[in-house]
Amino acid sequence: MKNNSVKKVVIAGGGTAGWVAAAALSKQLGKLLDVVLVESDQIGTVGVGEATIPPMRTFHSLLGIDEQEFMRATEAVFKLGISFKNWGQIGDEYIHPFGSTGQGSYLADFQHFWLHAKSKGINAEFGEYSLEVQAAKANKFATSKTGTINYAYHLDATRYAQFLRQFSEKHGAKRIEGKIQQVQQHPDGDIKALLLESGELIEGDLFIDCTGFTGLLIDKTLNTPYEDWSHWLPCNSAIAIQTESVEPPKPYVTCTAHQAGWQWHIPLQHRVGNGNVFCSDFMSDDQAKAHLLNNVRGKVLTEPRVIKYRTGRRKVFWNQNCVALGLSSGFVEPLESTSIYLFMIGVVRLMSMFPFNGITESVIKEYNQQLIAELENIRDFIILHYHVTSREDSEFWRYCKNMSVPDSLSHRLELFKEHALSYQDSRELFRRDSWLHVMLGQGLMPQHYHSIFQTMPDDEMVGHLTNIRTKIAEVVAKLPMHHEFVHHYCKSSH
Repeated sequence: MKNNSVKKVVIAGGGTAGWVAAAALSKQLGKLLDVVLVESDQIGTVGVGEATIPPMRTFHSLLGIDEQEFMRATEAVFKLGISFKNWGQIGDEYIHPFGSTGQGSYLADFQHFWLHAKSKGINAEFGEYSLEVQAAKANKFATSKTGTINYAYHLDATRYAQFLRQFSEKHGAKRIEGKIQQVQQHPDGDIKALLLESGELIEGDLFIDCTGFTGLLIDKTLNTPYEDWSHWLPCNSAIAIQTESVEPPKPYVTCTAHQAGWQWHIPLQHRVGNGNVFCSDFMSDDQAKAHLLNNVRGKVLTEPRVIKYRTGRRKVFWNQNCVALGLSSGFVEPLESTSIYLFMIGVVRLMSMFPFNGITESVIKEYNQQLIAELENIRDFIILHYHVTSREDSEFWRYCKNMSVPDSLSHRLELFKEHALSYQDSRELFRRDSWLHVMLGQGLMPQHYHSIFQTMPDDEMVGHLTNIRTKIAEVVAKLPMHHEFVHHYCKSSH
């Protein structure tokens, strides 16, 4: 590797991924680097990442983005979790919330306590011990200085990219309009420059590929291999439409499983984002379109758009002097709303180990190891939703239920099934509580659990559990309705 210093970063492609990268780099490292983003108005973006997860708040805090300003600009509302319907079996429904659930002990987490209580005839649902679940069910929300509620957002992804563009340009990032005609390389394979159709040549030291599924730099230029995950995540198509709102926005996303995939419903301030995610082996585009249109409420505002994808990841995300960010690096699928988070963590990790004095193999290797481990943990969590099911009503669900899964997921499921144990690595995105809500919500009941709570008198156990539920009910009772809070806090003028 050449040991040349890195002074200029060129981002190929805009959209949410490109502007997330530009915003972070210009705000944090703008005094040390030139940041240039090349995008073409002729090229559309996927733009359906409309639900997010709580780490976005940390990213915004890092950049000093004002929450109310951001929410007004993107027509955003709050998100407390995801409601899953028909996943474990038809008729089932549970909420996977953000935040922690219940209160365990030093030796055993709350699920052991809950399972022990269940064996004694206390049948309150696991979600009754989650503030976020109860607030979501009541359609209530408020932020507070004490920060007891954990939340994310539903937002307009196109408006979010525009918001970040203004932020980036204010912090010195330069946008160049143009279509990339050719990617030029040095003799050693490093990328040297982007040649635009206009004839303009954009040279750089480090290139970030945000060209979406095209992967113009990481794939078409550097031929970075792709690891296919479609045997574990068979959905390979999505159709997205927007509809008019017919009711106040709920503070959660709804994901409803159907015979060949699932449908999303994401309410914003002025409209609703809807989509059908499906496997083309079991449902045609026309069938999927008809299914989607038959299952939405409100006037349809946009033409149905079909997006084709292949789940998986690049073998490496950083290759030579090119870092793939966003869809060019891989795609796990929209379930659990991880897309925008992956753009953010990709650029934050890049900034934390930025190669100012020259790109070396050691930094490339560390970056790749960290991002790959993170993505594989997310992959396992998504596979869990499809695999832990009692559904056998269609070929798709029979396949998902009976497929072999990665060893890492298999181990987690066995551990929970046999001992009610759930764990997390410090770098994992989805916390222990998330795994618990999905495993229990989809019907995976442990055979055994920790015996420590057998030493507790029954009346003390009942008292402790009642106390948790009562405190949650008291907090929820005082919260305003979600749509009323949004109206006063961050009403959009769009």
